[in-house]
Amino acid sequence: MKFDTAYCLSLDAKLSIYDVRDLNFDETMAFDSAKERFQCPNDACRAAFDEGNRLTTFNAKNVNYIRTPHFKNQPTTQHIEGCPYVSPKTPGLDAQSVEADDDREEHFPSELLLTRRQYVRKPSDPSKDVEAATRPTSPTLSSHGDNAHSAQDSTPDKTSVFAHPVECFVSNFADKDLLKRMPLKIAEHTAPYGSFFKKIEYLQDNRGLIYWGKIKEIKDYTLSFRIDFEAKVWFKQPDEAKKKPYSVNVYLSKKLIDNYRKRKAFLAEIKHAIDSDAPLYCFFYGVTPEFKQVPSKKNPEETFGVFSANIENLDHFIIREAPGLAEK
Repeated sequence: MKFDTAYCLSLDAKLSIYDVRDLNFDETMAFDSAKERFQCPNDACRAAFDEGNRLTTFNAKNVNYIRTPHFKNQPTTQHIEGCPYVSPKTPGLDAQSVEADDDREEHFPSELLLTRRQYVRKPSDPSKDVEAATRPTSPTLSSHGDNAHSAQDSTPDKTSVFAHPVECFVSNFADKDLLKRMPLKIAEHTAPYGSFFKKIEYLQDNRGLIYWGKIKEIKDYTLSFRIDFEAKVWFKQPDEAKKKPYSVNVYLSKKLIDNYRKRKAFLAEIKHAIDSDAPLYCFFYGVTPEFKQVPSKKNPEETFGVFSANIENLDHFIIREAPGLAEK
C-alpha cells in the first residue's frame, strides 16, 4: 500500500511526501527524512499503537526519480481494522479487500499555493533521536496540518510544492478523462489539469498556465543556463504573410540558483539533465515566453525571432524524466 501522507512526530503534523522531499533538499532547514519518524495519518489507528509502529518513505531523498514518491508500510507496520491505509501484508485485514499498488499519483491537489509553507525550529528534545524538529508557523500555510484534515484523514487538497501537481499530471497522462475531471487552481485561475498543463508549442493559447515540453538541449553559459525546447511555436509577425515556426527557450540565472534554498539539489538536477541521454521534460509556472528579436552571434547586425522567458522562481520549475509522456 502506498500513500502520500504521513504523521511526522517531530513536527506533530501530517505531511505529504512532497512536503518531506521539499524539506530534505532545503538547505535552510536541518531535516533528514531518514532520521524522522513517520506514522499512520489516521488518528484512531495511530493512537492504537506505540511510536515504534512506523512507516517508511520511497523516493523521498532522490533528486531525480521516475516512480511516484510515497510513504509505505514496513513489514512490521500494523493498522487497526477499518484503517484506510492498510496493505495486503498488514495483519488484520483480508488481502482480497485491498487494491494493488500502481505507480500513479492518486491524490490530486485542487490548488497550488504560491506562498511556500514555512517552518520554524522547535526546541530539541534530548530524549528523542530526531535531530531536526520543526513546526509550521501558520495554519493557512500548513495545509497538511490537523485542521486541514477530514474525519477520514484524506490528503488535503492544497499544496505549496510544485512537484505534486506535476506528478499528478505525468503519472496519469494516459488517463485523459481523469485529467479533464480533476480541477486545479493557481492564484485566480481554475481549470482542469488537462487544460492547465499546456504544451509549450501552444503557449499563445492562454497566459498564466503550467507550460511543459520536451527538452532539445541545455546550454551552459557563464551567467545562465538556457533550456531549448524541441517543439516550435507557429507565429506570424505583422510584416509577414503567413505563420512561421519559432524556437522556444527559457533562461535560468546562475545568480538565482546560487541564492536558492535548494541550490545543491537544483544543481544536481541540472547536471543530471546535461549528462543524461534519456528524454527529459521541463515544466514551469509563473512566466510566459514572449516573442523577441535577438541579435545573431554570427552577425550581430542581424536579428532572429524567438520565444523566450527568464525563470523567476525556481520553486516553480522542474526538469525530469517522464517516460509516459514520450509514449503518447
